[in-house]
Amino acid sequence: MKKPEKTLEIIDLCKNFGGVVAAENINIEVNEHEIYGIIGPNGAGKTTLFNMISGLFLPTSGDIRYYGQSIVGKRADEIGVLGIARTFQNIRLFKSLSLLDNLLIACQKNIKYNMLHASLRSKNFKQQEAEKVKLCEDALRQIDLYDSRNMISSKLPYGMQRRLEIMRALVTDPKILLLDEPAAGMNPSETMELSSFINTIRDEFKLTIFMIEHHMDLVMEISEKIYVLDFGQLIAEGTANEVKNNQRVIEAYLGVEEDA
Repeated sequence: MKKPEKTLEIIDLCKNFGGVVAAENINIEVNEHEIYGIIGPNGAGKTTLFNMISGLFLPTSGDIRYYGQSIVGKRADEIGVLGIARTFQNIRLFKSLSLLDNLLIACQKNIKYNMLHASLRSKNFKQQEAEKVKLCEDALRQIDLYDSRNMISSKLPYGMQRRLEIMRALVTDPKILLLDEPAAGMNPSETMELSSFINTIRDEFKLTIFMIEHHMDLVMEISEKIYVLDFGQLIAEGTANEVKNNQRVIEAYLGVEEDA
């Protein structure tokens, strides 16, 4: 059986903000086409970790390797071109623009025309623009929003705004998708639908998914492996059963039942 290829390796990663240690000697491996969860209390360093992976923060020390290549020091746009996309805890749609325009804005990765072609609306420009529109319309069909493609995105229900944001990341053709609390603000029904959606896009787009999430039912259900952070340190890793039965995790995050 072929050994899974490592999509992402985080090696002895540290991040200090002045005297505050936000990440300390974190080591994580993420295999291709699998779903990974990362959990921990607020302030544990989860989003800081994603910000370093996506190029928004520069690590104090350590390394981040994407298919064996170090990406430390690369700009966020360079990391995006390599194939790492992310969403944020707070939805960051262009709320005054249509659903279709939100997706079109993300489709810059493979554009080959220059400003002159665009100004003159050359044949090359028109062909590539038509291809972009078709890609985005097909993406909207996948989340049953094609008929609403001209709707202003702020008018969408909250759960569908989340799906649109995820699809906007997907039209950049990533290999790994970082999801920062995708179920934040969702009701139980929306969370259940999101669980199915994440599994579907992993399979259809052949993605690796690395997800921060506080909804334990969601992260425990769909993650092949879970990492647990607390005060910037990795305190546990393993399957859902291994993590939820880990005494250190229970004390730090999942909670301990009080004696009657």
